[in-house]
Amino acid sequence: MNPTDTQRAISETIHAHWVMFLMQGICMIILGGVAIIWPQVSTLAVDFYAGWVFLLSGIVGLVTMFIAPNVSAFLWSLLTAALSLFVGVLLLWHPVEGAVSLTLVLIAFFIVEGIFQSAGAIRLRDTFPESWGWMLISGIADLCLAGIIVSGWPGTARWALGLIVGVNLISSGFAITMMAMAARSLVTAIKTATR
Repeated sequence: MNPTDTQRAISETIHAHWVMFLMQGICMIILGGVAIIWPQVSTLAVDFYAGWVFLLSGIVGLVTMFIAPNVSAFLWSLLTAALSLFVGVLLLWHPVEGAVSLTLVLIAFFIVEGIFQSAGAIRLRDTFPESWGWMLISGIADLCLAGIIVSGWPGTARWALGLIVGVNLISSGFAITMMAMAARSLVTAIKTATR
C-alpha cells in the first residue's frame, strides 16, 4: 500500500466514523482535565495501571508458554514473561519509585509521539486542511511538556506523570475532535451536493 492509498484509507475511515472519533476526542478531553486537576493521584493511577498490565502480561506469557511450548522460543518466552512479572510486581509494590521510572519512559514516549504526530499533521495537511494544525499543536505540546518535565527533574517526578498524561489526553482529544468535526462538515457537504 503506497502513501496515497494509506492517506485515502485514513480519510475514508474518519469520514465514515466521525461520530465515534468525536466521542473519543470528548472522552479524552474530560479524562485529561481530571488528570490535570489531580496530577499526583493520576501519577499513581498510571503507575498502578501499568503495574497490573505488566503483571497480567507476565502471567499470560507463562501460561501460554506451558500450553503451547516451542523449544526454540522457550527461553525467550520465559525471560519476557519473567521480566513482565518482575516489572509488574515492582510497579505495584513500590509505586513512587515506579512513577519515577514510568515518568522517564513516558517522557521518551511523548518525545517520539510529538515528532511523529507533528510529521503526520504536516503530511495530512492536504487531506484535512481545516484541522491539521490541531494535530501539529498536539505534537508540539507533547514536545514542550517533555522539555518542561526534564528541566525540573527530579522534583517534577511525583506529579509529572499525571500532568503529562492529562495534557496529552486533552491535546490529542482536541486534535481528534477537530478532525471529526472537519470530517462531519465534509460528509454534510457531500450529502447536500448529491441531493
